[in-house]
Amino acid sequence: MNGKITVTVILGFSIFFGILFYYFQTYAYYQEVSGVENILVSDKRIKVWNYQGIRADTSALKMRSCFKVQTSAFRALAPAENPQPLNAPFWFSCFNSKDLQNAIDDGSARAYLAKENEVEGIDRLVVIYPDGRGYEWRQLNKKYLD
Repeated sequence: MNGKITVTVILGFSIFFGILFYYFQTYAYYQEVSGVENILVSDKRIKVWNYQGIRADTSALKMRSCFKVQTSAFRALAPAENPQPLNAPFWFSCFNSKDLQNAIDDGSARAYLAKENEVEGIDRLVVIYPDGRGYEWRQLNKKYLD
């Protein structure tokens, strides 16, 4: 009988810890951000609307956002090298890294380096579609990837 109790306690603790760990990885540290009216891209202030974003104090890489913008604001900017959108939590449905990467790869969207080394070793990038949809994230910069 003692073995059954021990196994039950271990399994119960493992399940509880697994659920708690999942919650902290996908929900606990994220903060939703809204009401942003401008973003800075290559030292140029660009007006945005319908901004939805998430951030976390635990890691600068957890920043993602979706917004609308006038595409003409990006005409004079140079495209980014090697943009790689990072996955967002499943509940932040406006940001789909696979769709963004496919659009960048096939040329239907264009990526720009918004700020190099915004946080040490981390760049902020923006992707803009021709219809004005915009997406923003941070990724490790070339210095840390090499």
